[in-house]
Amino acid sequence: MKKVLTIAGSDSSGGAGIQADIKTMTNHNVYAMSVITAITAQNTLGVQKVFNLDKEIVSAQLDSIFLDIFPDAIKIGMVSNIEIINVISEKLTFYNAKNIVLDPVMIATSNGKLIDNEAISTLCEKLFPLATLITPNLFEAQTLSNLKIINKYDMEKAAEFLFNKYKVPFLIKGGHLNSSASDLLITKNGFFWYESPLIDNMNTHGTGCTLSSSIASNLAKGESLEKAIENSKNYLSRAINYKLNIGKGRGPLYHNVKS
Repeated sequence: MKKVLTIAGSDSSGGAGIQADIKTMTNHNVYAMSVITAITAQNTLGVQKVFNLDKEIVSAQLDSIFLDIFPDAIKIGMVSNIEIINVISEKLTFYNAKNIVLDPVMIATSNGKLIDNEAISTLCEKLFPLATLITPNLFEAQTLSNLKIINKYDMEKAAEFLFNKYKVPFLIKGGHLNSSASDLLITKNGFFWYESPLIDNMNTHGTGCTLSSSIASNLAKGESLEKAIENSKNYLSRAINYKLNIGKGRGPLYHNVKS
């Protein structure tokens, strides 16, 4: 069985973060492991409180994993301060980790901020160069590129800017477009569009976590980057289209649909 590690924060409501990652990975028939970076008090209505774990326990978790059950792929989600980012960068470099999918989590679906302002530049400097793929949503891509993104043409401009700056493949997620939910991949081979219609469902809590975990699971099983994304987009669409309705706000996906 392939092994996949998630490095992320805990979501007490179970819809995003570590909990969504483990559900997704298990559904993909890979062995899920976790390194918890933060504990959040959150639900479908928003993020009420965030407690970042000490860098020493994050470091110890990473050592425990890599010295015993070496992961075939890694998903990185919420890493909300400079000390934690530095520790993750040092450990992944030391252990020569591969197949790293980085979801630059900055703002939750419910609009709760999940990362310190000063940590963004450290994230870009230390973790972006280690990634196999970086998966920002439109708001995160705007923050990273300083470009306004309204349509597909803007997505291509931002993708080109980010790829030229960091020399790493980016998947800009179009779930917040007005006309579609199409995503754009840029690699050294150019643009790849993954077209998909908008699904009439406001319950999209944890979509970014779910997609990145699915991509990491597919990479662990030997799929190409392009195929891993295609498979994961299809899985995510089914999970949203199930239209699970839990909570009083933006509810979670149904992670148990066929992967």
